[in-house]
Amino acid sequence: MDWMLVADFQILRHFFVFASDLTMSLALTAASQAVRSHVSQPLYFERKIIIIRLLKSFVDNSTPAYSCFFIPLHAYKNTLFMDAAIINYSEENVVTLDWHEHIRRRPGMYIGKLGDGLSPDDGIYILLKEVLDNAVDEYAMGFCKTIEIFIDEQEVSVRDYGRGIPLGKVVDASSIMNTGGKFDNKAFKKSVGLNGVGLKAVNALSNEFYIQSFREGKTNNALFNKGILKNQKPGSANDKNGTFVRFIADEEVFGHYNFNMEFIEQMVRNYTYLNTGLKIFINGVEFVSQNGLLDLLNENLGEAPLYPPIHLKGNDIEVVITHGNDYGESIYSFVNGQNTTQGGTHLAAFREAVAKVIKDFYKKDFEPADIRHSIVAAISVKVEEPVFESQTKTKLGSKDMSPDGPSVRNFISDFLKEKLDNYLHKNSATADVLLKKILESEKERKAISGIQKLARERAKKANLHNKKLRDCRVHYTDKHELAEETTLFITEGDSASGSITKSRDVNTQAVFSLKGKPLNTYGMSKKVVYENEEFNLLQAALNIENDMEDLRYNKVVIATDADVDGMHIRLLLITFFLQFFPDLIRQGHLYILQTPLFRVRNKKETRYCYNEEERILALNKLGAHPEITRFKGLGEISPDEFAEFIGENMRLERVRLSKDDNIHDLLAFYMGKNTPDRQGFIIGNLRVEEGLETEEELPEEIEL
Repeated sequence: MDWMLVADFQILRHFFVFASDLTMSLALTAASQAVRSHVSQPLYFERKIIIIRLLKSFVDNSTPAYSCFFIPLHAYKNTLFMDAAIINYSEENVVTLDWHEHIRRRPGMYIGKLGDGLSPDDGIYILLKEVLDNAVDEYAMGFCKTIEIFIDEQEVSVRDYGRGIPLGKVVDASSIMNTGGKFDNKAFKKSVGLNGVGLKAVNALSNEFYIQSFREGKTNNALFNKGILKNQKPGSANDKNGTFVRFIADEEVFGHYNFNMEFIEQMVRNYTYLNTGLKIFINGVEFVSQNGLLDLLNENLGEAPLYPPIHLKGNDIEVVITHGNDYGESIYSFVNGQNTTQGGTHLAAFREAVAKVIKDFYKKDFEPADIRHSIVAAISVKVEEPVFESQTKTKLGSKDMSPDGPSVRNFISDFLKEKLDNYLHKNSATADVLLKKILESEKERKAISGIQKLARERAKKANLHNKKLRDCRVHYTDKHELAEETTLFITEGDSASGSITKSRDVNTQAVFSLKGKPLNTYGMSKKVVYENEEFNLLQAALNIENDMEDLRYNKVVIATDADVDGMHIRLLLITFFLQFFPDLIRQGHLYILQTPLFRVRNKKETRYCYNEEERILALNKLGAHPEITRFKGLGEISPDEFAEFIGENMRLERVRLSKDDNIHDLLAFYMGKNTPDRQGFIIGNLRVEEGLETEEELPEEIEL
């Protein structure tokens, strides 16, 4: 581990220690060594100003003015800093950045997180989405029926056949902030890209950005490098009207990345569901939808629904509703064509209105949770001048449908009150099936209510002193800039949890420790969640008993050994979440932590290898006779090293469900009875790996 020498303190009046692995006794020691009567000199590290403060209770005026102590560097990542106003502040501290430099320094403000392409919300997909939004807006205006996307490794190009950017504004539209053609256009008020920012972010974050507009036989194009104009050339062209954009995301910003075509295809499908008749081609493959959200639901249902989906349409709203047999709720939500994966005011209004309309229809005081249990639905609304909670537009914050219109809540409630109520009156067979499903959910809930109450009481007591959970300071439900980074690691055994606990960032990373292999919950009812102490405490830690609205961590990471037992624990935990909390997976919150299998090093360099290919590359790079260590378990990795694997370079693999995955069939095959089909699958997929063990285990430390 790298350590930082904190020295020459004049002293602070107050002390606040953020280091994750400093115990209180160490904090007291540090305080007693550093205390004096006025503010210390600020220390600059990695462009962050670190100010250590001393608690009043630790103040001891008799201590010397000069002192020093050591604090691990990783403890300062994402630190919550205080009292920045005490820093010397002058005109030299006030700077003005060019638009492209600001975007490159603060990309998270514009595209959310960066990522390497392993998650569908990584920045490289947001860049593509920003370009596509403009093309789809041309379709919404009635000027474009076809969009073409070409992806060749890291090069992406998009061609629409709309009106094309006005030729004299091609450079401005792609390089001057808050420049666009949608500010004064009434027809664009229900568009997503209203701020004149998106295309500029793509430009600034691309190593190469090329844009060309075609209008009535004339053209104008511009070439940029990292937001800086390199060339502009107007001229003539015989191409059809429209706009062509080509970009290569800059690896200086994103690091090494690769596009996952499955993520891009899903993004494109969503565009077609919300824009019926629009044809989008990806490398020549056509995607089109004629039935809107009904196609979305039919293509994503893993098994036949209990009744035919209810498809309702109105001005600025479209809804599809049905029920399945899985636990939880599966609701897709969209605003102005944007997939709002984190929901927002429209989703909250929809969930409330569905429960109220159905209660009123049957004239019974059902619990809303019983009505929405196993619901599979989708809602799309068009909001004038929508307000999102971030530039990535994944959560709607608008309270009203338009500046002078009804509230989002009343608009959705009134629509469902009329349309859904009418549908149920006209379709008695569907109404009967729905009533039977609600009664079954009610019966199951009441059957476990007794054990549920006891389990909640146990969880409350345990939360006061929960030995299994080592919590973090910031949570996903907090309105905090670090909320998106909140992570819960689920580990097995004290040794693994100890390493992660000592090396984690206490601001955003929590640890939940299992005492052994969890139960195989396949085929069990939700009663087991409350009867099993570990499952109950895990449910309470995540705060997902009723729904995902109050989930406390954005990422839930299964961190097990990379051996057979570790793989088995992964399967058991995935089974638990699939069985009872499938929305955790559907909404993209469940991950597998990838940890290195090997450490290869010599006296000058250390490399961590996650597979055999990386090990061979490391051997070739480091030359003859490097030391090779095979990690057999997480507990063998020291906290010093573990900080590298759960920090900025953490490798996570998201657990995903594709549209073809049937949860019941998946669990029955992999976690049910040992059928001949499963035996054949295992035999057919056996893999023998050779050369993974070294003949001689060399000592872990090298004398330098």
